[in-house]
Parts: sequence; C-alpha cells; structure tokens
Amino acid sequence: MSQTVKAAYPFTQTAQTSLREHMEAVAYAFGVASGYSTIDESLVELKKCLREEVVWERNTVWRDMIANERMVNAVGVQSPDLDHADVAASSLKMRKMTATQRQLLRLAACTAVFAIAWAIPAFDGAEQQRCWAMLVYVSLLWATEALPLHVTALLVPFLTVMLGVMRSPGQSHSQLGAGDASKAVFSAMFSSVIMLLLGGFALAAALSKHDIARIIASWVLSKAGTNPRTVLLAYMLVATFASMWISNVAAPVLCFSLIKPILRTLPNGSTFAPCLIIGIALASNVGGMASPISSPQNIIAIDTMHPPPSWFQWFAVSIPVCLLCDLGIWLLLLAVYKPHKTTPSIHQTRFTSESLNPRQLYVCGVCVLTILLWCFESSLSFIVGDMGIVAIIPLVLLFGFPKILSKEDFNNFLWTVVILAMGGIALGRAVDSSGLLHELASRIEAFVDGFPLFGVLCVFCALILVCCTFISHTVGSLIILPIVSEVGARLPEPHSRLLVMGSALMASGAMGLPVSGFPNMNAIMLEDTLGNPYLTTMDFFKAGIPASVVAYFVIITVGYGVMSLLRF
Repeated sequence: MSQTVKAAYPFTQTAQTSLREHMEAVAYAFGVASGYSTIDESLVELKKCLREEVVWERNTVWRDMIANERMVNAVGVQSPDLDHADVAASSLKMRKMTATQRQLLRLAACTAVFAIAWAIPAFDGAEQQRCWAMLVYVSLLWATEALPLHVTALLVPFLTVMLGVMRSPGQSHSQLGAGDASKAVFSAMFSSVIMLLLGGFALAAALSKHDIARIIASWVLSKAGTNPRTVLLAYMLVATFASMWISNVAAPVLCFSLIKPILRTLPNGSTFAPCLIIGIALASNVGGMASPISSPQNIIAIDTMHPPPSWFQWFAVSIPVCLLCDLGIWLLLLAVYKPHKTTPSIHQTRFTSESLNPRQLYVCGVCVLTILLWCFESSLSFIVGDMGIVAIIPLVLLFGFPKILSKEDFNNFLWTVVILAMGGIALGRAVDSSGLLHELASRIEAFVDGFPLFGVLCVFCALILVCCTFISHTVGSLIILPIVSEVGARLPEPHSRLLVMGSALMASGAMGLPVSGFPNMNAIMLEDTLGNPYLTTMDFFKAGIPASVVAYFVIITVGYGVMSLLRF
C-alpha cells in the first residue's frame, strides 16, 4: 500500500494541494457566475449538482446495460434444461413443473378449447363458425400468454388463410381462395396506423436520447417546492405529460429515475415513498389516454373510428379527462397514505439552467412541426392524405442524420408492439370479412336494446375495465373495440366514434392490479437499498382499484359530455 498506492502521483501532497487549488478556482468562478458570496456556498451547490448528475447518469447507464444484456441474450444460445439431471432426487420426491412444461400445458389447454369452439355450432355460416373458433383461440393465447403476444399476433394471418374465414366483399359473400385471402390480410396489416405508431416511437426516442424530456421534467419539478402533497401532484402531472409524448412505457422509467434522490433521503417508515411511486404509475396509465400516440390502444381506436378524430378533437376530450383523473387519484392517494403526516418536508428537485445545443433545438423543431401537422391534418388532407404520411416526416428528419438517431435506435423500437398491432388489425379484418362481427354485434345489440347511449357507454366501459385489468390493455382493445364500433353503428342514432373513444380511454384507465399495464409492473419491481420492494399487491388493492373506479366515472361523465358536445 505505502510502496505502490501512496507513492503514486495522484496521492502525493503536491497533487492534493494542486487539486484543492483548482477546485477552489472552479468554485470561485461558479460563485461569481451564480451570485454566491463565499466559496463554501459554491462548493455545497456544486456537490448537490454533482450528486444529482451522478444519480441520473448511473440510472441511465444501468438501463442501457440491461438493454444490451437483453439483446445479447436474445441472440445467444440457451443452455439445455438441466432440471432432469438429478435423477435420484426426482425419484424420491415430485419435481415442480418447469416453465417450459407450464407453457406447453397452457398451449394444449388453449388448443383444446379451440377444438371445442369449432366443434360446437354457435353460428349458421361456416366461415363465421371457423372465425369464432379462431377468435376464441387467439384471445386465450393472448390472455394466458401461452405464446409471446407478438408470436400469437403472427399466427393471426396464418390461421386466417388456413381456416378460410375471409369472404368476398360483394353480395355473394363467397369464400376467398388462399391467394386472394393472403393478399387481403397482408394489405390490411400495414396501414397508416402502423406508420403513425413508428412516427411516435421516433419522437419518443429523440426526446429521450437527447435529454429533452429530462430537462423539461426537471424544470417543472424544481418549481414544486418541499411540501409532499404538492410534490406528489407535480410528479403525477409530469408523468401524465411525459406519457403524452414519449409513451406510457418510457414515461414511468424517466420519472422513477428523477425520484431516486428523494427516495434516498426519506426517513424509515415514510409512506411518501410508496405513495409517490404508485402515484407516478397510475398517472402514467392516465397519460396513456392523453394523445393518439401515447399508447397502442389509441392507435387501434383511431383505426377503428370512421372518420378518425383530429388531434384537436382527441385533445379536447382527453386533456380534461386526464386532468380530472389525476386530481381524483391525487386526493385518493392523500387519503390512503397520508404522506404529509410521516414526511412533512422533502428534498427539493434542483434544476440547473442550461442552453439547448443545436441537436436538441433540431429535435424540438422536428417534434413541434410533426405535432402541428398532425393537429391540422384534416385541413391538409388534400396534400398529405392522412396522419400516416405525416409520420414519415420525423422518421426521415431524425434518422436521416445518424448523430440524431442511429440504426441502433431504430432497432430498439418496440417492434413487438408493432407486430401486435398488425396482428390485431388482421384479426379485425378477418372477423369483419367472415360476417362474425356482424353476427356478434347483432346479439349484443339485442342485449342493449332500449338502452340510452349513456347506458351503452357505461356497459362497454365496465366490460373493458374488467378485461383490461387482467389482460394487456392493447390485447383487450384489439378484441373489444371492433365489436364496440359495430354496435355503435347499429344504434338508432349511430354513435360509433363516441363508444370507441370512451372504451379506448377506459382501457388506459384499467390499472387495478400490478399486471395492469407496464407502469404498474415497473413500479412494483422498484426496491430500496436493502432490496425490499416499495410496493406490494395490497397497495394496488388499496389505491389501484379505487383509481380505476375514479377513471371510470370521469370518462362516463366528463368524457361523455365533451364527446357529445363535439358530436362524436
């Protein structure tokens, strides 16, 4: 130690003295620029900024390392299953089922139900009967995740052609041959909605990569003060706003990174930590309603609505609903956790003012231009056609310069979500072409016959709330929204767009369990420095389920009122 380490230049007295002199010079310059009267005050401020920068960079690097490791594992060769190696032990006691065995069991059960649904006649037409069996099969595979969601989505066009469920669009309704059915289903899978999804991914990647989202969020949070109630509301609003533009998948990751310094300074037993974490998760779910690109279920809804709403129309409905949901959930969390009693004051988020560099200004310009074009798309339709064409603009402008977004950023898109959306579109086309959608809508129409429009909306919102609490929001929307649209079109006064819009908003509002959406799953995995989770399933029973009820009543009241005024 004395011969090697202490003899090295960085640990000599000369080096230490020189380092202190340079630090004091930097602190003096910082103090003069920032208006601090002493070097000690400047050093304290610099240490605070350094600590927050280290926390942010560490979380960012750790997230990148995990992403790289996942990419390596995805292309690596898996080791063989060695569960059967200990033969002697297995003969003495019953072994637990492996993950592969459980998956095969679920797959076999879903296939058995598929065979039963095909064998039991439920519809008159042969194409309708086969399509019903396919719909049941795909829904079960999605709900049980017997296969990965995107793999099941890839099965949809295969089953559509192999089962012969598609019919010709003419009055004859004759069954399409395999060649014509293939062309029809593949032409439906890649649509302007998919381009809109890719455009949203590009904006989110650029805002996140160039720290623009963090800068905006840090500036807003620095104004929140030290009152835990105010800070909770500020973080919830930031999470909702971030979800609006960088998706409700990336927004909670960003916000959870920003709250790390606060969580480390909280006293033991503080209820503010679980309150803040679940508040961000629930607000991110609410943010999934906010814009057409904030969640996949919104993309599915736009594809289902004819004509699709403009961005102004969507914002006119979603922003009041989101704000009221956030306020209602905020009051609920204050009542459940009472954070102000255990933590009267918290560490304030600091914001260091910095000018945007040319790349950040370029990204901001592209984002503003794209959003404006999306907002005015209906007025510019004679030039751009639809929103899918506009979505090409950010893809070209951002990926055209590798220093803005590179091919690695393109590869890191959520392609599984894209495939899932394409499979859902193909399923909707098959259900419509076979005549099954018409038949299901007729039966549901008979059930809601005599209900006012408000009652029909309440029924469908309750249905999608229950479904999307237990299964993916996207999957629930893929299955239910086409039926909602058809029933709405059959009402005495057709209001298909209103019912679809309300149901899509409710899909994001289903947040009662840890599995109800990515923000919840991300939140329940957060742990403190000792490895103890901040949240348990009971937290979602106490706050998540009531929050879903709050969202339900806001959507069927305020949402319904605004949509009625806009003549949806």
